[in-house]
Amino acid sequence: MSEALSAEDSVSARKVHEFFLDNGLQVIVIPDHRAPVATQMLWYKVGSADDPKGISGLAHFVEHLMFKGTEANPPGQFAKVVARNGGEFNAFTRNDVTAYFERVARDRLPTVMALEADRMSNLRFSDDEVKSERNVVLEERRSRVENAPNAILQERMMAALFPGHPYGIPVIGWYEEIEGFSPEAAVAFYKRYYAPNNAVLVIAGDVTPDEVRKLAEENFGSIPASETLEPVRVRPVTAAPSEPVVIQLADPRAGRITVQRYFPVPSYPSAKPGEAEALDLMMRIVTGGAAGKLYRRLVVEEKLAATAGGGYVRPLRDAGMLAFDAIAAEGVTAEQLEEAMTRFIAELRQGSVTQADLDRAKSSYLAQFVYAADSQDELAGHYGGFLSAGLTLDQIEAWPARIDEVTVADIEKVAATYLDPARSVTGILEPSAESLAA
Repeated sequence: MSEALSAEDSVSARKVHEFFLDNGLQVIVIPDHRAPVATQMLWYKVGSADDPKGISGLAHFVEHLMFKGTEANPPGQFAKVVARNGGEFNAFTRNDVTAYFERVARDRLPTVMALEADRMSNLRFSDDEVKSERNVVLEERRSRVENAPNAILQERMMAALFPGHPYGIPVIGWYEEIEGFSPEAAVAFYKRYYAPNNAVLVIAGDVTPDEVRKLAEENFGSIPASETLEPVRVRPVTAAPSEPVVIQLADPRAGRITVQRYFPVPSYPSAKPGEAEALDLMMRIVTGGAAGKLYRRLVVEEKLAATAGGGYVRPLRDAGMLAFDAIAAEGVTAEQLEEAMTRFIAELRQGSVTQADLDRAKSSYLAQFVYAADSQDELAGHYGGFLSAGLTLDQIEAWPARIDEVTVADIEKVAATYLDPARSVTGILEPSAESLAA
């Protein structure tokens, strides 16, 4: 039996169930009866790429406001109820999705489902709460971006990689636009996108499909579908860079020299058949930790880097990204490290991946997938993330078999196509002259 079949068996053993409510809510049930625990994730198909022009960061801001309460559950009540029931919760906003997560004992699932259903349609917040939370987000941007040179560099690189496309705008938003957030903009965004026909509810754990269907109908069934939601969301088509872009940043807060290189590529939802899987495996071969070819070359063999890695940013709806990065070893210049990375990527583009490399990558990747299937959180995130990005349940469950079908020739093809230096954005971060002197 191949690794792919083992991975497929692991998924099918879960007997993932899918159904839709009359109002359009998509529900995924992943039974797991090993422990009396349930994980709930509610994914909204809206993220920072849907922010109105000139109001970047609004999707992330609305995520914050979702904890401000409703008439039935006033501000602070959500956290108190989850804590009182021994659960945990979290939320996050990405380019294409906003997700809310709760993990509780199975008999407390009705409680947290009622909380999520309530705030899907009954969110309330005052002008004072908007002002207060706006200050929280501004402080978050100051601490995570303004005071982090690497985050500043990455924002500039993304803007160059996706010119004219919302992916080039930071999820948290631009500082001056966050300052202008208004209650009216937040309400309009919430009413437009927070609706059952724009959401995926994933329940994993000690549950049955029948009981989840009953709970979903009771809690979400009466919420009306949004009538203003676009059937197909049209976003600007971004043109890849036509010549190499290099962005340099010197900052006294920087540690060692860092070199990063990005390439725009198709994502799983936007790629031609087989391309995303080939890109995925190629980057696992190249940037898979200490066993990756990039690490072995730059760190072990040439001793130019203290560490090296990267990856394939996959679950985006419109496009993906390949990332290569390295931190310079002591005494190594930015020019030396960049030249070594350039040479390595050129060899990769010419066909440096072997059959042995591919076999090892498939084996470890599919094994990792099987191990991840033992985690409710991982499974809920896996299905919810890809479904809300545009894949179907059948496509997700066929993933192990498609990975197993990738050949060395497939990897050579995507490497030659997408690792074009003219399409690249390189970022170089190094300490300023003053900090080097100090």
